[in-house]
Amino acid sequence: QVQLVESGGGLVQAGDSLRVSCATSGRTSERVVMSWFRQVPGKGREFVAGMTWSGDNTDYTDSVKARFTISRDNAKDTVYLQMDSLKPEDTAVYYCAVRMGVNLARFPGHYDYWGQGTQVTVSS
Repeated sequence: QVQLVESGGGLVQAGDSLRVSCATSGRTSERVVMSWFRQVPGKGREFVAGMTWSGDNTDYTDSVKARFTISRDNAKDTVYLQMDSLKPEDTAVYYCAVRMGVNLARFPGHYDYWGQGTQVTVSS
């Protein structure tokens, strides 16, 4: 089992920065992919960013490239999503997810474990 706990969400203004965190515990190892998704009411979960545990490979959806950065601190077993130049359309519940495997993936169904989510609201 893998446990994921997100934190760091909140209310910010457009153009601000925010960092959300995902503390992990359990069977995380070198052979996992860590990703962030987001969801707004009435829509499915959207892939935002992902990385292999080694950090060698990352992936971002086009709308966040050059604004968001995914990273991890192995000593703290924590994955981060640094969000800069936030826009109102970034408003969503942000979830971290773990995929047991080595290949990056954007489809939510490919992920095995999910956190409870943290709300990010960007006002205009």
